[in-house]
Order: sequence, then C-alpha cells, then structure tokens
Amino acid sequence: MNLPFHIARRYLISKKSHNAINIISMVSVCGVMVVTIALVCVLSVMNGFSSLIASLFSDFDPQLKIIPKTGKVFIPSSQTIDRLNALPEVSVVSHVLQENALIRYGERQMVGVLKGVDQNYTKQINIEKTLIDGVFKLKEDVVDYATPGIGLAYFLGLKPGFVAPLEIYVPKRDEKVNMSNPASSFNIGYAYTGAIFSINQQVYDDNYMIISLDLARSLFHYDDEVSALEIKLNDRVDFGHAKAEISRIMGDGFLVQDREEQQAASFKMMSIEKWMIFLILCFILIIALFNVVGSLSMLMIEKKNDVRTLRNLGADTKLIRRIFLFEGWMISGVGGVVGLLIGVTLCLLQQKFGFITFGGGSGAFIIDAYPVLVLFRDVVIVFVTVLSIGFLAAWYSVNHLGKRWIE
Repeated sequence: MNLPFHIARRYLISKKSHNAINIISMVSVCGVMVVTIALVCVLSVMNGFSSLIASLFSDFDPQLKIIPKTGKVFIPSSQTIDRLNALPEVSVVSHVLQENALIRYGERQMVGVLKGVDQNYTKQINIEKTLIDGVFKLKEDVVDYATPGIGLAYFLGLKPGFVAPLEIYVPKRDEKVNMSNPASSFNIGYAYTGAIFSINQQVYDDNYMIISLDLARSLFHYDDEVSALEIKLNDRVDFGHAKAEISRIMGDGFLVQDREEQQAASFKMMSIEKWMIFLILCFILIIALFNVVGSLSMLMIEKKNDVRTLRNLGADTKLIRRIFLFEGWMISGVGGVVGLLIGVTLCLLQQKFGFITFGGGSGAFIIDAYPVLVLFRDVVIVFVTVLSIGFLAAWYSVNHLGKRWIE
C-alpha cells in the first residue's frame, strides 16, 4: 500500500490524543456531506422541473420543426415532402401556417396567434389530451372551427357550442391602410369555437388559437406557403440521425429544431438558474472546507513528534507533505462519497414515492410532489467538484500553513 496514504488513513480513523481534532475532523466530514447532499438534491430537482416543462411543451410542440432561416414563409416542394415521408424514421409531416391576428367576440377583442394546421396535425400531436371542453375539429362541411387556449377563451368569453361565431381580422398584405375606411384594409374570417385546450403554459394558453390551414391561408392571403413543417418520428429511432437526415434533405436555407431549440429561451433560463444555484452551493462548500484547514493545522501540530521520527527514518519533506495532503483529501472524499450516496438515495425515494409535496391540496398544482430526475452527469460533476475544492483546501494547508511544523 502507498505509505503516505496508509499513514493518512490511520490518522483519520485512529484515536488521536486530542478530542478537539476528532471533533473538528468529523465536523469537516459532516459539513462536506451536507453540502454534497444539497448539491445532488438541488440539481436533481432542477432537472425534474426541466423535464416537467419539456413534457408540457411536448403536448403542443412537435418533435422536429422545419423553419426557413430567412423570411416567415416558404413553399415546400412536393419532391421535398416525398423525400421526407420516404425516410424510415419519419411518421407524419404536418403543414403549419402561423401568424398574428386580431380576434374578436362580441365586445371583446385581443391580438392572438393563429396556428393553421392540416389534417395530419391530430396524428402528430395528441390534441385530445389537452382539451378541457368540446371536441377538436377544423372544418365540418362549410363551417370552420377554432380551438383557442383556455386563457384566450376566458378573456374573450368563448365556450364550445356558442351560436355566434368569433371574428378574425388580418391586415391585407402589400396594401396601404385606407384611412377613410380602415375596415376595408382587413381580411375577415369567421369560425365557431369547437373546443378549448390547456397545456399549463401561459405562452400558449393565453395567446394561441388553432384553425384549419385553409382558413389561415385565406386570411393571410397565401396559396401554398407554410411557416413551418412539423414532423413526428417513429418510435425507437435514432433521433440525432433522423434530425441530420432531415437537415440534409432541406438544405442550408432551413433550420431543423428539436423541442429544446424551439423553446430555447425557457430552457436556457432554467439552465442558468440551475448552475447559478450550483455556484452558490459551491461557495458554501468552500466555507465548509475551511474546517479542513483548521483540522489539518491542529493535526500537524499534534504530530510534530511523528514527523521527527519519520525524518529520522529517512522520510523527506515531499513524503511528509503527501501524508497530510492525503489526510485532508480523505476528509473531503469521505464526506463527498457519503453525501452522494445519501443524496442520490433521497432523490430516488422522492422520484418513486413523492413524499415531499407542494401542499395546497390535490389538484392545486400541475403535480402534487416535487419532480426529481437524477442524472449521472450531475453526480459526476458534484463528486469532482467536492474532490477538487477539498484538494485545494488540503494543498493550501500543507504548503503554506504547515511549513513551520513539517519542514
């Protein structure tokens, strides 16, 4: 066995002559352990919230979305659509035309986002899962139907089955506003409320309304243009390979976005919050490891006679330094390992049983318990961080504070 490590291990687990050193060492181990538990739990909870947000967006956002790099719309060629449908990874390709419009019902009106979709939309998104009232439909005979978000429907006073249709106003493209008759500068469409959806995301619930692609093209005065192609992939396919193949088919003029890229701002904000909390806890870890400095300093004072004996036996300064360096590193290592085991265990128990809840009664929140997702990458980052900061604390103690006692 490595001699410095063996001696350091004996110093850590054997009874020392001063109880104060034992106490400080255990306080150091416990401090590192508690902060490590906090790091694992906080990162796992943030992962859980990110996974929850992603699952909510998945009820509305497609797996892959093709948009033009420049401009708002494009005309997909039939050859391109055929090539996309021919890919074994692709299940459904849906055409979408999306743009802002003024939506009015009775005396109430607001600007919302119209999302015109084709008949493949229901094959791509499980829209029925999101409906809280009514039946989803785009068109029935000559009647157009709309499906607004719950916030938009509440503001306008809409409900499925109402006799009066809602009015949709869209400015005419490439035309100047007629100041003498402003109403003539708008394309006007009518649609009945067929259903109301809710996905617990304000950006969609308060602003979006789904209509048929034909009605959207009529209102926006387009023929074959779309603002995006939305794609659903088959189960158990290589997602990265499928995305690369679709990008190759579409060429350099288009972006192929996954769900995280479609909601880049939301996921980036959550990532920033996650790592800011991580940094704050790292500062707390640094403070906790100050105990290692004190513990090593007292240990080096106590072991002056042992150091003298080792020198008489031929030990040089480098070997003696390594003994105390290992001692300090083992304090942080033991606390880190125990903290990781406890933290991961707590997270897995929360993930399975959900014993820590939000409160407020069942149904008050989207979920009842704190979401947790343990990622191996985060566990490794926490462990490496604990060992690195612990090593720096031990190195500082041995190479600066311990010069007068071990040299």
